[in-house]
Amino acid sequence: MRIGGSENAMEEGFIDVGPADLTEGELRGLEVGERLVLVVRHQGRITAMDDSCNHAGCLLSGGWLHQRKAAVVCPCHEYAFELGSGRNLTIPRLCDDQCAFEVRVERGRVMIRFPRE
Repeated sequence: MRIGGSENAMEEGFIDVGPADLTEGELRGLEVGERLVLVVRHQGRITAMDDSCNHAGCLLSGGWLHQRKAAVVCPCHEYAFELGSGRNLTIPRLCDDQCAFEVRVERGRVMIRFPRE
């Protein structure tokens, strides 16, 4: 059992990925099993998506936050992905959206749920 997560959340498929101590605007890259995950705090809300950009594989956690668009910008080719949805905001759209994950914060811990494959 992971420390901090509720039994109910884990039964629903949520995974405890760490403390919810992100500072405003922080981009935090995590390894969750075999998956690279980006966790971000923007305007008090924590969101999560795949950390590996689907365009060229660069780590989004090495990029920056575009405040106006509420998006993370890839450091390699400056593709912008909307926080919360992972939608590609870059024009022209030369790559797909990023996979975004459902997030809960429980007892000071970030809990995410990967989509069923």
